[in-house]
Amino acid sequence: MENARTDTFLITGGCGYFGYRLACSLYKRGAKVILFDTSPPSQETPGDVLFVRGDIRDYAQVEKAVRGVDCVFHIASYGMSGREQLNRRLIEEVNVQGTQNVLKACVEHGVSRLVYTSTFNVVFGGQVIEKGDESLPYLPLHLHPDHYSRTKSLAEMAVLKANGTALKDGSGLLTTCALRPAGIYGPGEQRHLPRIVSYIEKGIFRFVYGKPTSLVEFVHVDNLVSAHELAAQALTSEKPHCSAGQAYFISDGRPVNNFEFFRPLVEGLGYPFPTLRLPISLIYFFAFLTEVIHHLIGPFYNFQPLLTRTEVYKTGVTHYFSMAKAKAELGYEPKEHNLDEVVEWFRSRGHGKKPRSSCLSRLLLDVLFVAALVAVAFSFLPVVGI
Repeated sequence: MENARTDTFLITGGCGYFGYRLACSLYKRGAKVILFDTSPPSQETPGDVLFVRGDIRDYAQVEKAVRGVDCVFHIASYGMSGREQLNRRLIEEVNVQGTQNVLKACVEHGVSRLVYTSTFNVVFGGQVIEKGDESLPYLPLHLHPDHYSRTKSLAEMAVLKANGTALKDGSGLLTTCALRPAGIYGPGEQRHLPRIVSYIEKGIFRFVYGKPTSLVEFVHVDNLVSAHELAAQALTSEKPHCSAGQAYFISDGRPVNNFEFFRPLVEGLGYPFPTLRLPISLIYFFAFLTEVIHHLIGPFYNFQPLLTRTEVYKTGVTHYFSMAKAKAELGYEPKEHNLDEVVEWFRSRGHGKKPRSSCLSRLLLDVLFVAALVAVAFSFLPVVGI
């Protein structure tokens, strides 16, 4: 990445898994890096990488953090998965108001570049998409099954609309772009993989759902780091601002069935891969009921839902995108990765003990689990008017 040695980068949400990996890569290239987050990184920061404690919901804190910065990577968000998806107030404050604060601070203090980390979900809401591209329109806001996706759409729209805004110090214009990544994986990822492994170890992962031909995408953390660095470079005059005002889908470029993607993790940790396949409609209905129950008792008991409706769609419905635009305009070339390093990461931390239950007992548990799902579903049918 050119010009890294003279640039100062601010990474909002920089102490999370991806933000920290991006910071380390930028630092190795000679850049000055500032991590802006509500909590310090769990790992030791390299060299003189600076941590600034702050909340993007507080404009004064954001304004202070961006002073003297050349480029902002706006990664911070809330509500991507699990019970976080059900906290509408905090999702709105972080994803929409927080993004407005970042944009305003960049304009006020002469920050000329902003790369926004968006999501596939700005165009996807459960409909089949095969090799979609950036010409796809935003999904209408009222069709999003969750508030996270809705607010990420609003935030991306605001970021791209802000492209070309005159900076208050008269130094030029704010240039912006948005990257829409697939699900992130890699050794040490802390949002999705530990949850999946916990389901495996607790014996909950006993079935798959959806068609075996359904395809989704993932992106290795190092490929996503590369895409962000290339996008920031493409906002400079050296690359005639070719990414300014643009959005890009980012993945490994290898569509795969969601459950088959995780087979190496399941079997690599010594567990049997489920053979029971359930209809996606049943799982979606179960997720809907779970969300209803969480809405009713969440204020008293904030339990972790097994799945949310959005997670059912994202894992069971075909949606994958072309990387042609990112390759042509950013020079993005994803490298091949697999789950071997992820399996080794979990093994090195004590995971991977084989279950002791017999085939017969596993079968009985499967039958009981499905029976419970069906019973719960049918018990709620009169309530929801079906």
